[in-house]
Amino acid sequence: MQHLSLENGRWAGMSFPQQMANIGSETSRVLRAVLAGKYSRAESAFARAQELIDLTIKYGRANECASARSAMWEELCRFRELFCASYLSRDVDALTSLNRYLDMFALIKG
Repeated sequence: MQHLSLENGRWAGMSFPQQMANIGSETSRVLRAVLAGKYSRAESAFARAQELIDLTIKYGRANECASARSAMWEELCRFRELFCASYLSRDVDALTSLNRYLDMFALIKG
């Protein structure tokens, strides 16, 4: 795990938009590496993005009510599924679209 220091509570202390913006940083690295044909770099960024998504699924918005947490969990799981499929198929258009979705979280003050 590359983000081991985040599992000690730092990740859970971040707001959901902050978590999503950080995931977006890694997905952006994945996209740039794929576009440049640097697949080793893309693979590393992909693994880091998966770690952050998994941390968000595990710790994200833990203080929310059960129904809100359930909706967030479902959305993140679906995002993870789409992100993995897009990366594995090297679908640049889908990766770009998913990255744009996460870019919106960087604009939110949270």
